[in-house]
Amino acid sequence: MLYNLLYPLADQFALFNLFKYLTFRTGGAVLTSMIYAFWAGPSMIRWLRKKQGHGQPIRDDGPESHLVKKGTPTMGGLLILTGLCLSALLWADLSNAYVWIVLMVTLAYGLVGFVDDFMKVSKRNPKGLSGKGKLVAQIIVGLIAAVLINRLEPDQLSGAFAVPFLKNVLVQLGWFYLPVAAFVMVGASNAVNMTDGLDGLAIVPVMIASGVFALICYLVGHAVFANYLQIHHVPGAGELSVLCGALVGAGLGFLWFNAPPAMVFMGDTGSLAMGGTLGAISVVTKHEIVLAIVGGLFVLETVSVIVQVASFKMTGKRVFRMAPLHHHFEKKGWAEPTVVIRFWIISGILALVGLSTLKLR
Repeated sequence: MLYNLLYPLADQFALFNLFKYLTFRTGGAVLTSMIYAFWAGPSMIRWLRKKQGHGQPIRDDGPESHLVKKGTPTMGGLLILTGLCLSALLWADLSNAYVWIVLMVTLAYGLVGFVDDFMKVSKRNPKGLSGKGKLVAQIIVGLIAAVLINRLEPDQLSGAFAVPFLKNVLVQLGWFYLPVAAFVMVGASNAVNMTDGLDGLAIVPVMIASGVFALICYLVGHAVFANYLQIHHVPGAGELSVLCGALVGAGLGFLWFNAPPAMVFMGDTGSLAMGGTLGAISVVTKHEIVLAIVGGLFVLETVSVIVQVASFKMTGKRVFRMAPLHHHFEKKGWAEPTVVIRFWIISGILALVGLSTLKLR
């Protein structure tokens, strides 16, 4: 909004020329969402605690150390979502269609998560909304977003899947690309959701991935840099750097309250929305595979659940002591902060590997 209102006045007020620069507006988005989270966090947590009473139900079959978390309110993702949207609307170019598409995915997935969290709290059932119901809603939103993105992209990129490490390689999928794109968004959303099981575990890898994609969006949206790095130029994609910055800032503010021992959980309201945001941005920038690398921790957590379920159904035996993977290490005796910090380190390493794809061609 500030860009649309103030930049046209740059001829009269030279200071307003700053709003031309994505780096300035991305920095502004980080600070705005972070300050908002610090300011609104205490009152929102009090409100959630008052409305929820007993807080989020804790799984009976989970690690014993989690029983002390009873009474902690959930739906803290509302703090992230409001900070992200407020900051994005303030600092992004609102004439950019990609901004609205990504925000649509964010809010729609956040709504699905909110319904799920509400059912958990109101019915005192840790299962919440049925898995099939969540999945159908996510697929519908993902397909709508994929169609809209496909229509906006240049003809040579429409319906195409990019392969990292290879110069100018595009796999033309045609209309089949739509379900692939939707799968990326749905998969990213649920992968972040599965990772969200310990205090601070999911939010830091999300911030790391958002920081990486802020850079990717900037480079992909800049014709000169994209040509130099031999990556596919997507006009207008650079504006999504502002959304990535807003997510980083909101995540920092939320982490202040989610750090062990957590005062609030993000719930599906936050995890589904943030994963969907990253998935949608990767589809716009044609870096879907890079998201799987940068977000490799999320992939690993998801694979651990798939392997556990498949192994138990086929052999009656479990591969891990408990899935997702972070619970396995807890069952082995690792302290929760140890698991969280080591997983953060892994996430940082994977982010560096993902960034290397920009130059290794």
